Amino acid sequence: MPDLLAHAFLAYSLATVASWRYEWLTSPYVTVAMAGAFIPDLSKGELVLPDARVEQLLGIPFDWFGLHTAGAVVCSILIGALLVHARERRRVVLLLALGAGSHLVADGLLKKPEGVSHPMLWPLTRIHPPTPGLYLSTDVTPAVVLGVVALIVTLVTKYRQSAGDG
Repeated sequence: MPDLLAHAFLAYSLATVASWRYEWLTSPYVTVAMAGAFIPDLSKGELVLPDARVEQLLGIPFDWFGLHTAGAVVCSILIGALLVHARERRRVVLLLALGAGSHLVADGLLKKPEGVSHPMLWPLTRIHPPTPGLYLSTDVTPAVVLGVVALIVTLVTKYRQSAGDG
């Protein structure tokens, strides 16, 4: 995905379509799914504090990109679940996982020079899965397409709500 906005559009669309089926999935929960889409990009912390500086501060090897893996995403989701009331945890975990999972899958479709993705399933495996190479991370097209999809989903949702009121 070219940017965080595209990931937010994807999570929004998935969660909103799911809300058509599940009445409890209201707007605040859709926002939780969108927040989940941001979790893997915590690895962008490197832009603020480089790996070498963190290693120097902690005195141990460190790589921000580790936060862009399934293992770190699961840990982040569990931490996020602890920040909400106990009765909300199951839903929050599910929606954070939806957002973060859609992010990892979308990034797995990126075009890479090596023809393989990053080891996104670490620590389960260090395998770099092959990528179909659908787009570059700098392409704007996915953000535009997902923005249009999000707009269509919003319009359909509003139509469904007005049809249900009438």
